[in-house]
Amino acid sequence: MTTDTATAPRYVIEGRTGPWELVMGLEIHAQVASNSKLFSGAAVGFGAGPNEQVSLVDAGFPGMLPTLNRWCVEQAVKSGLGLKAKINTFSQFDRKNYFYPDLPTGYQISQLYHPIVGEGTVEVERDDGSFFNVGIERLHLEQDAGKLIHDLSPTESFVDLNRAGTALMEIVSRPHIRTPDEAVAYVKKIRMILMYLGACDGDMEKGNLRADVNVSVCRVGGYDAFMATGDFSHLGTRCEIKNVNSFRFINQAIQYEARRQVEILEDGGKIDQETRLFDPNKGETRSMRSKEEAQDYRYFPDPDLLPLELEQAWIDEIRASLPELPDDKRRRFMNEYGLSQYDAGVLIAEQAKADYFEAAAKGRDAKLVSNWVTNEVSARLTADGLEFDANPLPAAHVAELVELIETDVISSKIAKEVFDHVWNGEGSPAQVVEARGLKQVTDTGAIEAAIDDIIAANPGQVAAVKDKPQALGWFVGQVMKATGGKANPAAVNEILKAKLGV
Repeated sequence: MTTDTATAPRYVIEGRTGPWELVMGLEIHAQVASNSKLFSGAAVGFGAGPNEQVSLVDAGFPGMLPTLNRWCVEQAVKSGLGLKAKINTFSQFDRKNYFYPDLPTGYQISQLYHPIVGEGTVEVERDDGSFFNVGIERLHLEQDAGKLIHDLSPTESFVDLNRAGTALMEIVSRPHIRTPDEAVAYVKKIRMILMYLGACDGDMEKGNLRADVNVSVCRVGGYDAFMATGDFSHLGTRCEIKNVNSFRFINQAIQYEARRQVEILEDGGKIDQETRLFDPNKGETRSMRSKEEAQDYRYFPDPDLLPLELEQAWIDEIRASLPELPDDKRRRFMNEYGLSQYDAGVLIAEQAKADYFEAAAKGRDAKLVSNWVTNEVSARLTADGLEFDANPLPAAHVAELVELIETDVISSKIAKEVFDHVWNGEGSPAQVVEARGLKQVTDTGAIEAAIDDIIAANPGQVAAVKDKPQALGWFVGQVMKATGGKANPAAVNEILKAKLGV
C-alpha cells in the first residue's frame, strides 16, 4: 500500500489578503476498557447513580495511596503496539497540579516526562482511497477527572466523581493533518484500532473516546517549510478545541476555527494560544481559558508511585497475543478474497462486520457476499436501529442465499424478496424459497412457451425490435411478468434473441 504525500490535499482558505492553509494535530483521549479505575479498585461503568463508584483514593481523602492497575498498563502497551509505536520499558507518573471542583486531590496523575509509549506511525485512508501517514508523538496513561453538572439548579452546581480516577490513554499526534476530512479519518482510524484491540469501546456518545483538536493556520508554503526544517515558527499559533465527541462536530469545529483565525490575522490581529470549546448548537468555538504551559501545572514525579519498569518478555508476550489489526485485515481481504480496496475498507471498518463477512464467504462468491453484507444486511440493521454486533441474521443465512443465486435456484431479484422473508423470521433462505414457491424457472420449454405467446400477441413490437434492438427489454419484462418474475433472466434473453433475430 503506497502512502500519498507529495500530492496530499490542502485545505486552502482564500482570504482578502491571499490564501492560507490549515495545520492540525490531535490529542485523543480514550477510556481504557477496564472494570476498575487506574489507581483504585472502584468500579467503572456507565449508568450508575451519582457518586456511587468512588473510592477514598478517588475522593482525595488524606493518606490514601494509589495502586496501579496492571490491566490498564497492559492495554496501553497493547495500544502502543497497535499504533506501531515504541514501548518504553521505563515510564513514570507525574502530578499535574491544578484546582478544579471535579478534581478532589488538586492534581491529576499523568505522564509528562516519561510516557509509557513513544513515537509511532498510523496509516490513514482518505475518502478518495489515497493514504497518508500521521506521526504519533506519544501515548500516556492518566486519570480522568469527575463531572460538573450545572443544569439541575439555577443557583447550584453538582459534582459527580464516578469518572474521577478512570483510566485514560491520551494519544498525541504530530501536526501532520491538513484537512477537516483528514482529521475525521484519523480519529476513525485510531478508534478502529483501539476497538479491534479491545482496549477501548470507542463509545463517543458516552465520552469514552473524545478528541482535543489543535488548529492553526499559516500562509501557503509554511507547512512545507516546517516539514523541511522542523521549525514550528513557520506555523501559526494554535488553539486547542477541547473534548469534541463526534465526527461531525470535529469537522464543523475545525472549519469554524480556521476561518475565525484567518479573519483575525487579516484584520491585523494576532492569535492567542488558548483552549476553546465547540458549541454544536451555534456551530462555533468560544474561549474557555488561556492555554497553560507545562510549567503552569508544576509537574513533578508522583511521590506515591514508583517508576514503572516493564520487562521486554512481557511486552513480547502482549505483542504475540495481538489480534489481526485493520490494515492487515484489509490487505488479506484484498488478496484472499479478491475484494477491491474500497469493499475491503467498508468491511473492516467494524470488526463485527468483517467477522460476519468471513463467516458467510467460506466457499462462496466473496464479492457477492460482500455486496449483501454491506448493502442489504447493513441497511436493514440501520433501519432497525441495531449495531452490527447485534445482528439477528446468522451469517449462514447470507451464505445460503448467495449459494441459491450462484446455483440459479433463484435470481438476484427474487433473492431480495427471499431476504425480506428471512429477515422477518420465516426461516432459512432455502425454506422460504420452498414454502413460497420462489424457485427460478429454468425449464427452457416453459420459458419458450411464454415467449411464443407474447410474440404472437404483439406483432407490432416484433417488427419494432428489428429496427430498435434495445426494445428487447420490453419483451424481457413481459416474459418476467408472465412467469411471476421466476424465469431465469439469462435464459429469457438468450431465447428471445434467437427467436427475434436480434
